[in-house]
Order: sequence, then structure tokens, then C-alpha cells
Amino acid sequence: MSNHKKQHLPEKICVVCERPFSWRKKWEKNWDEVKYCSERCRRSR
Repeated sequence: MSNHKKQHLPEKICVVCERPFSWRKKWEKNWDEVKYCSERCRRSR
């Protein structure tokens, strides 16, 4: 068993639901443009 601790990842606040969300690997190249925490929020803007 490994004791893998998460690093402190950058966070943003979602424009739609106003909840905090953390950086994800899939957003690595365009983190500056990410505004929504999920597809659901993006669609309901």
C-alpha cells in the first residue's frame, strides 16, 4: 500500500454554480480558459 498524498492543486470557482473545482489533467493545456466545473454547467450557462 502506498501513502499517496494529493498535491495542492489550483482551484477556480465555477461561473454557473459558484462552487470551487480543482485542476484536472485534461485541463493541463488550457487551464487559463476553463470557466466551468462540468459539461452540465457549461451547457446551462
